[in-house]
Amino acid sequence: MSGASIVLAIGPGSWVLIALAVLLLFGGKKIPELMRGLGSGIKEFKDASKDDSEKKDTSDKKE
Repeated sequence: MSGASIVLAIGPGSWVLIALAVLLLFGGKKIPELMRGLGSGIKEFKDASKDDSEKKDTSDKKE
């Protein structure tokens, strides 16, 4: 099974249990900080991959 089909195979009840487990582990005040950090990490990754692809495109045009 691929990763996408595993995610789709998890039902709504399982997602609720996962959310409750995260809430119990990290607490209500810590979750927004974790999500902010996750969001900024994803943004940095996208920016870095975009910069990398732009560098690759410009180097291809020079040749």
